[in-house]
Order: sequence, then C-alpha cells, then structure tokens
Amino acid sequence: MGIAVKFFASMRDLMGDDRELDAQMVQQHNIKTVDDIWNYCAEGKERPANVLVAVNMDYVGGSTTVKDGDEVAFFPPVTGG
Repeated sequence: MGIAVKFFASMRDLMGDDRELDAQMVQQHNIKTVDDIWNYCAEGKERPANVLVAVNMDYVGGSTTVKDGDEVAFFPPVTGG
C-alpha cells in the first residue's frame, strides 16, 4: 500500500508533484514521522515555518507517527473571505 504524500498551492511549486511512498521505500528510508516524510521528499529544502500538515485530514505536528495507508498533506495557511 504505502503512504500518499500531497502538496498543495505554493507547496506544490516548492516540492513538485505528489508522491506515493511504497512500503518498501518507507522501511528502507526508516520513515516513521511526518518530519521524516518531509526530509525524504524535500531533498535538503527547509520546511517553511508556517506550513500546515494533515494526516488523514487531521492537522498534526511534525513528530506525528505515520503508518501504511496514511495520506499526508502539506499546504500553506489559507485565508477565507
């Protein structure tokens, strides 16, 4: 199965296309948390301080543990009007 990683709005400009991290990749790169996913996908890019993160549509922090089948989304803060 794996972990689906989504990037929205300006995060897509910074990171490129969405990614699917298969179970073997997750194990091989010791990916356990949201921060681990960012570090793997970012290839050295620093995560902007105001980036929001959701796992399975719930806002979370970087130390949140991820598991097979999760969807992790990175997006900038949004405003309404």
